[in-house]
Amino acid sequence: MNAALAFLRRRPFAFALLLSIVLLVLNLIVSPSFLSPERLPGTLATLAPFVLVGFASTPAILSGGIDVSVGPLATFINCLFVAVLIPVGLGDWPVAVPVLLAVASAIGAVNGVLVAVLRLHPVVATTGMLFLLIGLSLTIAPTPIAAPDNWSESFAGAIGPVPGALLLIAFAGLIWFGLRRTAYNRNLLALGDSDISAYGSGVRVTTVRVLAYALGGLFAGVAGIALSALLQSSQSSLASTYALLGLAAAVLGGTSLGGGRGGLLGTLFGALTIYLLQQVLTASGVAPSFIQLAYGLVLVAGVILGATLLLPRSRGSRA
Repeated sequence: MNAALAFLRRRPFAFALLLSIVLLVLNLIVSPSFLSPERLPGTLATLAPFVLVGFASTPAILSGGIDVSVGPLATFINCLFVAVLIPVGLGDWPVAVPVLLAVASAIGAVNGVLVAVLRLHPVVATTGMLFLLIGLSLTIAPTPIAAPDNWSESFAGAIGPVPGALLLIAFAGLIWFGLRRTAYNRNLLALGDSDISAYGSGVRVTTVRVLAYALGGLFAGVAGIALSALLQSSQSSLASTYALLGLAAAVLGGTSLGGGRGGLLGTLFGALTIYLLQQVLTASGVAPSFIQLAYGLVLVAGVILGATLLLPRSRGSRA
């Protein structure tokens, strides 16, 4: 028992990894073709928004804050692409991708300024942004708008031998991998561990925190592209669906709500757990209301595990 607890403290994402393996086996029992080559690109395309919204939630949490607006930001980027850029002739990828990612990053940075510069509580600041983004999405796309044939369709299928959704996840993962090799990642974890100690050590607290929210916005922009690829329509109604899924994925993956501990690897397993849970319950004919209940139970289990079993470990480790 002590050895198991010690392992969990060294690898806080292990709980989500174990749970995802169990759920994967259950999915294969319920649907033996779940991982068939024919279904794999579509499966990953459905998984990608879960993972990327989880990625978008993680940097703010690591900094000692929280961002509940990343889900609505992803749906806003989806609506902006389908309902605005494509109709005005700016839907080609050399134009659309930089615009979408720049807008998403800028919105994330605004959250960072509200939190780090204006000193608003992160929940208050990002909840306000959540409602603003939902309102903007409903304004530009009050009803679903079907997208014409466009480049994003490739990310719902395969690009050569590689599933397109995997490339979107890898893009975000490579950015994080690069940052882990820099002083920024160490400063981010130090800030989440204790902003006072970080400031005393020479960390530029305001800059690091604003960049954390901007990075989350960038990942939410990639999630919006993944959502557009999957749906091929604007879906402003999904804002509430994704609003807390990112937070759930990060927490379930071992990222501490107190900041300073965690990373995208754990969030990946947390998002995979949520997705596999949804799939096995849906395939079993469970009512959608019970699926939401299951989400809540899994999230509570992750929070309790992190607060009780993992708390004694040293802060500032990375996953």
